[in-house]
Amino acid sequence: MSEGIRILIVDDEEALRDSMSQVLAKEGYDPRSAASGREGAALFGRETFQVVFLDLRLPDADGFSVLRQMKEASPETPVVMITGYGSIESAVESIKLGAFHYLAKPFTPEELRVVTRQALQSRTMALENILFRRELRAHRAYERIVGGGKAIRGVLDIVGRVGPADSAVLITGESGTGRELLAREIHRQSPRQAAPFVVVDCGSLAEPLLEDEIFGHAKGAFPGAREMKHGRFELANGGTMFIDEVSRLSLPLQGRLFRILQDHEVTRLGNPRPIKVDVRLIASASVNLAQAVNQGAFSEELFYRLSVVPIHLPPLRERKEDIPLLVEHFLLKYGRKSDKSVSAVSTRAMLALTEYDWPGNIRELENTIERAIVLCRGGEIQVEDVMSHGISMGIPALTWAGDKFKTLTDIEKAYIKSVLHDQEGNRKRTAAILGIDRKTLWAKIKKYGLEGKVTS
Repeated sequence: MSEGIRILIVDDEEALRDSMSQVLAKEGYDPRSAASGREGAALFGRETFQVVFLDLRLPDADGFSVLRQMKEASPETPVVMITGYGSIESAVESIKLGAFHYLAKPFTPEELRVVTRQALQSRTMALENILFRRELRAHRAYERIVGGGKAIRGVLDIVGRVGPADSAVLITGESGTGRELLAREIHRQSPRQAAPFVVVDCGSLAEPLLEDEIFGHAKGAFPGAREMKHGRFELANGGTMFIDEVSRLSLPLQGRLFRILQDHEVTRLGNPRPIKVDVRLIASASVNLAQAVNQGAFSEELFYRLSVVPIHLPPLRERKEDIPLLVEHFLLKYGRKSDKSVSAVSTRAMLALTEYDWPGNIRELENTIERAIVLCRGGEIQVEDVMSHGISMGIPALTWAGDKFKTLTDIEKAYIKSVLHDQEGNRKRTAAILGIDRKTLWAKIKKYGLEGKVTS
């Protein structure tokens, strides 16, 4: 969508300014114009523009000097030079100074439309590259959400409905349950999917650094601020921002965040000029934010603004039927990474994995499988591998039950019964989760007397 995209035209020819403005307005853009270099530079300093068209020859200024001012103030803003036929060499020289392109008079409306689209794409790429350089681990390849159990199916159903909308989302859940992964999936299913997905981790930065990251700063805003810095809201403009552990924000920062969401404007530190932003916000918390509101530790108005659509990610101990699928996923992922042909997990090891409560949730399971792949001696992970590399000896399946250990038969029966119950008796989904075919599952159902649990 082009709505709200402001374009500045700086040219001393009124007829040209008017005709360009008409063409751009018909495309849905918001054109502004200036008749001189001084007026254009002043307008550029007061407002934010996504593209600038700048005449190379102005009555009161050299186009090169205005170009330098604009690129110094906002390097990512593409500036297209307007030039007469006899000044093309000068226009080419302006590109060396940072201009995006040039248009030679007379040009057609279609040429204007094409170069405008190209300039906007260039700006988006420039903003994304700023983020790439700042975050080495940002924008990593998308990893799908794994699971077929009832709990995760309910979560994905909500994601499928909220993704195409533009509402704020609050994801709650323990650390390691995949809150950021879920936020990325919401972004992927939204109309903003081609725009940036920007992460702010409130738990990893001290307050002053966090404020600087979110809002950015102007050149000279504080000692050491040698150049202007874009805040995360600017980098996320048109896309999605994910604020992880939002409860870690101080009350003053919570107030500033609320105002941004209300006014759709952000101000850099040291510069009172507001910058319009269009960002979808997804926040997450590992604590009960409603309880934090009652205790006065979290802003009530911000809480309601963030939790338009709340989504709770259950801990892994409450969705154990997904563990075999997660294990298979991590086997494929880290088997390729380690260049080892580890393709299976023994029955005893899988039983141990499914019985463990995983206080570190999916992140702990992932680390356990990665270590087991690296250190195991054969092509199949054994129970000794997972026991010594991530799981404590307190696994219920391997401890005393009265005066004896539980048998594998008892454990298998209980596990199949549990998955059948979670899948509401659906034999096809249960077999997929257990990693066996339907014929084998049916034989085990008959063996353990679980026929009443089957519906399909």
